Amino acid sequence: MLYLLYQFSDQVGALNVFRYLTFRSGGAVMTAMLVAFVFGPAIIRWLKRRHVNGQPIREDGPERHLETKQGTPTMGGIMILLGVAVATLLWADLSSGYVWAVLMVTLGYGVLGFADDYLKVTRRHSKGLPGKSKLLGQIVLAVAAAVWIASLGDNGESTSLAFPFLKDLLVDLGWVYLAFAVFVMVGASNAVNLTDGLDGLAIVPVIIAAGVFTLIAYLVGNAVFANYLQIHHVPGTGELAVFCGALIGAGIGFLWFNAPPAMVFMGDTGSLAMGGALGAISVVTKHEIVLAIVGGLFVLETVSVIVQVVSFKTTGRRVFHMAPLHHHFEQKGWAEPTIVIRFWIIAVILALIGLSTLKLR
Repeated sequence: MLYLLYQFSDQVGALNVFRYLTFRSGGAVMTAMLVAFVFGPAIIRWLKRRHVNGQPIREDGPERHLETKQGTPTMGGIMILLGVAVATLLWADLSSGYVWAVLMVTLGYGVLGFADDYLKVTRRHSKGLPGKSKLLGQIVLAVAAAVWIASLGDNGESTSLAFPFLKDLLVDLGWVYLAFAVFVMVGASNAVNLTDGLDGLAIVPVIIAAGVFTLIAYLVGNAVFANYLQIHHVPGTGELAVFCGALIGAGIGFLWFNAPPAMVFMGDTGSLAMGGALGAISVVTKHEIVLAIVGGLFVLETVSVIVQVVSFKTTGRRVFHMAPLHHHFEQKGWAEPTIVIRFWIIAVILALIGLSTLKLR
């Protein structure tokens, strides 16, 4: 909404700043962060009143979690969704279909996650929505978003896949691309969900990935910069820099309360939504493969689960002490802060590699 203020810049020159993506992205960061800071304590108190015993702890998880994490409220992702929604609606150009498509995925996945968390805490069991039902909901939302996003782009490129490090290669997959886009959104959502197992473990890599895609969205949406870097220009994607700014701000605000020892967990409410958001942004900007690099930590956690399940079902042996991967290191005796910080470092390294794809072509 504030974007429209630039129209009055001929009367008040200072209002011209609302035209610039950089200014509005910064405004979105600050707004989302303040929303989380201001409403976070009230949300946590409300969650504690509603669910006195907190999030149910997995019985097959690390034993020390039953002592250190018992009673901590979940569904803290509500403050993330609130911050992202308020900041995006306030600072973004709401005539952009891309903004609405990504926001739909984010909030839709957030609702699915909330339903899952709600069933867990009310039933006092670590299982919420049936897995097939949750997956079906994710797929339906992703299909709607993929079709919407494809309809907003040029016919020649809306169903094409770009490859990092290769400047001229753009493969038109036709309708197959829609299935690929759905896979990216659903996969990213569940990958972040699997990573969310220790205090602060998932939120910082999400913030880092959102920071990378803030720059990618800005560059891909700018014809001059896209041409200079020899990346594929997608008109209108620049507005997603504002959304990414909101994701960063909300994530920082949530981290204040999620830093060890966590006062609140994001739950599926936050993890499904943020993963879905990153997936949708990568689809819009044609950087799906780059997301797999930048979010390589999420991929690694997911692969560890797949390897563990396949190995156990086929050979009866476990590759890891426990999956996902962060639990493996817990079982080896690593302290939780050690695991979290080292995984953050890995996320930073992968983000730098992902950024290098913008120039190395």
